[in-house]
Amino acid sequence: MTAPWARVSSALAPVALIGGWTIAAARTADFNSVRDTISALAAINADERWIMTTGLAITGICHIVTATGLRSTPVSARVVLAVGGVATAAVAVFPQPSETHAPVAAAAFGLMSVWPLLAGTRRSRIAGLILLTLLAAFGLSLRAERWVGLSERVLAAAQSLWPAVVAFHTPRTLSR
Repeated sequence: MTAPWARVSSALAPVALIGGWTIAAARTADFNSVRDTISALAAINADERWIMTTGLAITGICHIVTATGLRSTPVSARVVLAVGGVATAAVAVFPQPSETHAPVAAAAFGLMSVWPLLAGTRRSRIAGLILLTLLAAFGLSLRAERWVGLSERVLAAAQSLWPAVVAFHTPRTLSR
């Protein structure tokens, strides 16, 4: 069972994240979405950092709210999703070049990739394996740097969309 408000928050998360990076990138001179990272859009010296910072903060909060409303999902998965939301919001609090940025971003990406594995369904385990594969591809792209922006966006989009898939495919919605 999923609380109705969890469906709203799960749908808002990818809108905030993808909308944030799309708008911030469009308003940032010489930004290359294939090469440059989402974090660069929220960095201290970014032209329109408030846009991406707001998108990250809203996304993190939405993941926390969604986790509280996914009542038929095992508690362990919900806790990992909520902590992933906290880590996502922390990315907004600790922008580049903060020394805390990389560990917080790594935690967010890792937790958001792992939580589906704990959900206990075949579909969620497959999603978790896909997210872990995308995470590995992103990790490899960090060395080459040429495709890092693209691989990060594919990973982040998939991670932000999966909670909505879970929320909207729960058999029943809790009534008020």
